[in-house]
Amino acid sequence: MDISSLTGEELTAVEFVEKHLQLRFGDALLTLYTWPDAADADGISVGYGQPGYRDALCSVIGETVSEAAFHDDTALTVEFENGTVLVLSLREEDLDVPEAGSFLSADGDVCAF
Repeated sequence: MDISSLTGEELTAVEFVEKHLQLRFGDALLTLYTWPDAADADGISVGYGQPGYRDALCSVIGETVSEAAFHDDTALTVEFENGTVLVLSLREEDLDVPEAGSFLSADGDVCAF
């Protein structure tokens, strides 16, 4: 699966939907059924449930994606130009749901992962 089309796109919304997260990039939508970690440019990382987690996610609203990729089916990363990186582990032992998420591209293509 290829999410590199997010490169150059601005994050326009972070939506907390009961038990999942939606990240909107213009007409593209990344839905995550498990919570990613967020690391700032200094490498300080916060995970779901830790103080400042929601603030860390919301702080990248308006930021542009510098790189978005899947890494050997082990992780999904979205890096922003300000140095913030969102990392979602796709390792089976880290997932407690059958699907970690889905990606709806701006072209209307949908894929689950």
